[in-house]
Amino acid sequence: MAVFINDTCINCGACIDECPVEAIVDEDDNPTGEELYYVYPDKCVECVDHHDEPACATACPTEGCITWDTKFDDAGQDFFNGANYVDGKDFVMEDSDARPAQRDDVSDEDRSGRANIVD
Repeated sequence: MAVFINDTCINCGACIDECPVEAIVDEDDNPTGEELYYVYPDKCVECVDHHDEPACATACPTEGCITWDTKFDDAGQDFFNGANYVDGKDFVMEDSDARPAQRDDVSDEDRSGRANIVD
């Protein structure tokens, strides 16, 4: 998934406008039914080849709202299929076979701990 939008989101839309691959949808289109913005894990490219860091997190006015998440790769499939999103729900994907670009300089510890992207 690369990035995760948590429940501190104020639904301002800044992240949606900045996403170069249209991986973010608002609460009305969130496939989990949650009242949160949603990042499709199979679409997010962490802005690799677009920006120096994820543009959604840079644009977000809410501190700590957008964090790192598990890589969307073969090793991370159990995570995305294991009810790890919100309230025990699974992540929803459009193409589970996709392998989008992701940053290699982000540690597994930061990803598993959902560390802030922007300090």
